[in-house]
Amino acid sequence: MLKPEQSLAIFMEENLGESEGKMGYGVMRYSPNEVTCVIDSRHAGKQVNDVVDMPHNCPVVANVEEAHKLGADVLILGIAPTGGRLPDPWLAELETALTLGMSLANGLHDDLNARFGHLLKEDQWIWDIRHPGEDPPITSADATRLDNKRVLLIGTDMAIGKMTAGLEIYRWVRNHGQQSTAFLATGQIGITITGRGIPLDGIKIDHAVNAVSTLVTSAAEDDIVFIEGQGSLLHARSSATLALMRGSCPTHFILCHRAGMENLDQMPEVKVPDLKEFIKLNEDLASACGTYPRPKTIGIALKTAHLSDEEAKAAIADLEEQTGLPVTDVVRYGAEKLGRLLISE
Repeated sequence: MLKPEQSLAIFMEENLGESEGKMGYGVMRYSPNEVTCVIDSRHAGKQVNDVVDMPHNCPVVANVEEAHKLGADVLILGIAPTGGRLPDPWLAELETALTLGMSLANGLHDDLNARFGHLLKEDQWIWDIRHPGEDPPITSADATRLDNKRVLLIGTDMAIGKMTAGLEIYRWVRNHGQQSTAFLATGQIGITITGRGIPLDGIKIDHAVNAVSTLVTSAAEDDIVFIEGQGSLLHARSSATLALMRGSCPTHFILCHRAGMENLDQMPEVKVPDLKEFIKLNEDLASACGTYPRPKTIGIALKTAHLSDEEAKAAIADLEEQTGLPVTDVVRYGAEKLGRLLISE
């Protein structure tokens, strides 16, 4: 939907600086489109980097009308709340944006074409990213017949950095001579950034494996394929990891984890097990007693933003000693340690 020349305003009302703003953060960090501004009345008049650390800075404004005056063409809904539903207080602002002639990218589950489609004029659009359209064709472990490297990002929790790690390593690999590579998005943020992928959590569970398989086989000509991970085997509300495993038949895993995390964020009653045991669980499940190829976990992408530099380096060294695997924070220290493993094999 997005054209390269279209500028973006990211609607993050009451969520700039909060964990549920991950849609907005992903777009700010990785979208090739210009981000004109962020909308959050709590921080209006500030710059984004006054509130949260981002590689590109832009102003924060109070409402959609101000964003339109700055020249924004497309309004991006910049939150990913639990349940993926649109907050009712946002409806008036979305209607204002469409009335002003802006287009709308919606990563939530709500069907905004159904709600606001009558407001669209020529050259306007509403992109309901989580609405997958037609059911995918039936497949049968088609990815096992591919001879490329298929790298699936797995995690100890939801929102643990799987998309970010995948994009950072993908970029590093491409920038270091491996042009035959692809990043396959499976969530609304990655799809918005890359313009390609499947909204896995919007697909019926009976069709999820087929959708993943179709996506992965579409990149059969690429030597290295990164598949964006979703969910976690540890999380009671997540079933996405198994569909990703079966559909992609991965050859490699990269584990995503946060330094010092002992329990799941939204389910503190769930304790994070020994990471070596958790890695083995993922590899065992993916291979299903040898029925499918057994993936190799090549390293760990560790989130350390909450730590000082000294603490982060110590956490990385400790985890490398515990697991025997290469560990790094791919945002803080770069992706070379993990990316080089894939291009040196």
